[in-house]
Amino acid sequence: MTAYAAPGPAEGAGPAHPHPAEVEELGTLMDTTADGRGQNLTEISAALRDAVAAMIGTEPDAIAPDANLIHVGLGSLEMMRLVNQWRRNGLPVSFRELAAEPTLEAWQRHFNAVAAGSAEATT
Repeated sequence: MTAYAAPGPAEGAGPAHPHPAEVEELGTLMDTTADGRGQNLTEISAALRDAVAAMIGTEPDAIAPDANLIHVGLGSLEMMRLVNQWRRNGLPVSFRELAAEPTLEAWQRHFNAVAAGSAEATT
């Protein structure tokens, strides 16, 4: 009987999954800015860009804010993985909203709306 092993990931092959710390960083930033005071959109955008870049295996600076994330390599499964990770970290993001306009700019607007909604819900 011959045993077969699934090939491991080759150097540079396939998307890298973001490290949980990268996803938690985004959650932390969203939590600290959800009250609308001292909101630092640049930091949130950097954390968002880092999470997406890690998922598709590219450098964060290689993703333009208005680039279609599907065209740069983010598939629907990777998008769902990101959404699930953010939800597990308490960010009630909408897959439908993110998939409808897959750009960092649109996703940033969605995260800002989620943060604003969270702030309203807690006051």
